[in-house]
Amino acid sequence: MKYNWSVLLGAAFLMATSAIGPGFLTQTAVFTAQLGASFACVILLSILIDTIAQLNIWRIITVAGQPAPQIANRLLPGLGYGIAVLVFLGGLAFNIGNVAGAGLGLNVLFGLDVAHGAMVSAGVAIAIFVYREAGKAMDWFAKTLGLLMIGLALYIAYRSKPPLAAVVIQSVAPEAFSFTALVTIVGGTVGGYITFAGAHRLLDARMTGQRNLPSVNRGAVSAIGIASLMRILLFLAALGVTSAGHVLDPANPPASVFKLASGEIGHRLFGLVMWSAAITSIVGSAYTSVSFIRNFHPRIATLNRPIIIGFILISCIIYVIVGQPVKTLIVVGALNGLILPLSLGIMLAAAYRSKIIGDYRQPLWLTVAGIIVVVMMTWMGFQTIAQLLA
Repeated sequence: MKYNWSVLLGAAFLMATSAIGPGFLTQTAVFTAQLGASFACVILLSILIDTIAQLNIWRIITVAGQPAPQIANRLLPGLGYGIAVLVFLGGLAFNIGNVAGAGLGLNVLFGLDVAHGAMVSAGVAIAIFVYREAGKAMDWFAKTLGLLMIGLALYIAYRSKPPLAAVVIQSVAPEAFSFTALVTIVGGTVGGYITFAGAHRLLDARMTGQRNLPSVNRGAVSAIGIASLMRILLFLAALGVTSAGHVLDPANPPASVFKLASGEIGHRLFGLVMWSAAITSIVGSAYTSVSFIRNFHPRIATLNRPIIIGFILISCIIYVIVGQPVKTLIVVGALNGLILPLSLGIMLAAAYRSKIIGDYRQPLWLTVAGIIVVVMMTWMGFQTIAQLLA
C-alpha cells in the first residue's frame, strides 16, 4: 500500500493544531494546578477515548466518501442540517476566542495592541485561503507550527523539572480524579468540529474508500498522538512549576507556567506558542466549520473559499467590537463534550447502513468501544453541565 504521507500528515496536523488552541493551553495548566500528578491518569483516559472516537469517525467518513452532515442526512433526513448548524455556530464562537488568543500572543511577543494583533493574525489566516493551492498551504502551515509548538513545549517541560516518578505512579493510581477535567479535555481534543477537521481534509484530497483505510488509521492515530504529546508536555511543564511551590497566575495560567519555568525568555516563548496555537486553530476552525455547510447548496460549494474568508473576518470583527465572550466560550466548551457522543453515535449508526457504506464492515471491537464512549461521554457531559449550572 502506497501512502500519500504529505496529505496524511497534513490532515493529522490540521486536526491536532485545531485542538491545540488558547483553551487547550489554559485548560491543561488549570487542571494540572488542581489535580497535580493525578492529572496524568485523566490524560491517559482521554487519549484512549479520543483514539476510539477518532478512529470510528475518520473510518466511516472516508469509507462513505461524504462529509458528516451528508451522512447524517442519509441516516435521517434533516439530521445533518441540525448537526451542521450546531457545529458551525460552535466553531464560530470558538474562533472568536482563537482570534483573541492570536492577538494576545502577538501582544506578548511584540507588545502589539491585542486588537491590532488579532487583525494581523486574521489577515495571515485569510492569506492561506487566498493562495491558489490553499490545501497544500494549510497542510504546510499546520505541520510547521505544530512542530514548533511541540519543540517549545518540550524545552519548557525540561526546564521546569517535573517529578516524573510521581507522574508514572499516579497515571495508574491517582490520588484525585475529576470527571469535569476528563469531559473538558476530551471535548477540547475531539469535540465539536475538531475531530472532523482531518477527516474532511482527507475527503478533499480524495483519500477515500476501503482501500485507503490503513492510511486513514495511521492518520487518525497520528493526529491524536500529536495533540496528546502537546498536552503531556504542557502538563509536565505546569507540574514542574507547581511542584516547586509556585502558584499560577489565575488571569493567565499557561503564561505563568512558561515565565516561572524560564523567566522572561519563557514568557516570550509563551507568546510564540499562544500565537501558533491560536492561528492554526483559526485556520482549522474556519475550514472545518464551513465544510459542514458546503454541500447544502451548489452555490456554497462554489464559493467555499470566500465563505471561509468571511467566517474568519466575522470572527475578528465580533472580537474587536465585543471583546472575548467568556461566558459564551465556557458554555460552548461544555457543549463540545455533548456534541462528541451525538456525532459519534450518528457515525456508528451510519456504519451499519449499506446504502451509506456499501459492503464495508466496521470491526466489532471498534463499534463496541465507540458505544461505550458515547454512553460515558453523555453521562459525564450532563454531570459536568449540571455542576456548571449549580
